Amino acid sequence: MNKRSALAVCVIILLIFAFVAVFAVGALQKRLYPREYSEFVEKYASEYDVPEALVYSVILAESGFDPNARSHAGAIGLMQLVPDTLDWLSRLLDEESPTGEITDPETNIKYGTYYLRHLYNRFGCWDTALAAYNAGHGRVGNWLKDSRYSDDGVNLKNIPIEETRNYVNKINNNLKHYKKLYYKEEE
Repeated sequence: MNKRSALAVCVIILLIFAFVAVFAVGALQKRLYPREYSEFVEKYASEYDVPEALVYSVILAESGFDPNARSHAGAIGLMQLVPDTLDWLSRLLDEESPTGEITDPETNIKYGTYYLRHLYNRFGCWDTALAAYNAGHGRVGNWLKDSRYSDDGVNLKNIPIEETRNYVNKINNNLKHYKKLYYKEEE
């Protein structure tokens, strides 16, 4: 084999290796950012006009897609709803409270997605809605009235609770990955 042929073989091997590496990285990323329960996410994201990528991002951050997840604060399920919040949301929707079904993936995704829409409608900004999802809408409403935390009453320039600040950052990081992997920045 001459030098030119050997070089061509090396280039082909490198191209094959690069292709396999890119495929493996993409497959790994999709395992890190799954889209489980897609039938429910698609249904309720569409019904309540919430970006699918955002719903997946919240589920990943809240429960890691474990429908039986429970937090130290008493939140339950994929989207970590507190039973009292679930009761309140069901009243807003003029429905019977499904408290006994809080770990059911469809129920949890339905009410969690509705809650995200409700918070967005109230605050007009997804980051502020996410802060309220984590810290409570009353607390965030108070922050928006305080010039230390908001200049315009809509956007939070500073989130005073580190856990909530980290939560919003985590959701936005998840969202960036979901959009890149599945939505190509369309949402």
